[in-house]
Amino acid sequence: MRVIKALAIALVAYALVVVAFESLLGYFQPQSERTLTITTFNGEPRDRVLTELSSGDQSYVAVNHWPRAWYHRTLDNPNVRVTRKGETANYLAVPIAGEERSRVEGDHPVGLTFRILTGFPPRHFLRLDPQAE
Repeated sequence: MRVIKALAIALVAYALVVVAFESLLGYFQPQSERTLTITTFNGEPRDRVLTELSSGDQSYVAVNHWPRAWYHRTLDNPNVRVTRKGETANYLAVPIAGEERSRVEGDHPVGLTFRILTGFPPRHFLRLDPQAE
């Protein structure tokens, strides 16, 4: 019984660490030279700060966290607006799979510490295809 209680306490403590880490990331929205803001349009427009990934000559964004409402809105309406370095343009966000997904994931691996702190969420990628204005 003590082992089960200790495991339950450890599991709750781990869940709290993940929630705290994800909440702080969402609140502070850290930005760098590689960040962009994606605006989704399923309902009212909503912005989310993400890190731009590149592989070959294509731009991608990754779903690396459990909070992913922006991703589901994008799947429902893949027409998005992207703002980076003060420039805004329209894009089609395309989910990728197969060899392309393997290549992008290989180009942009995440470390074990990050995976632990985020609670091992499933990782997905969207290719950002420019749209004519």
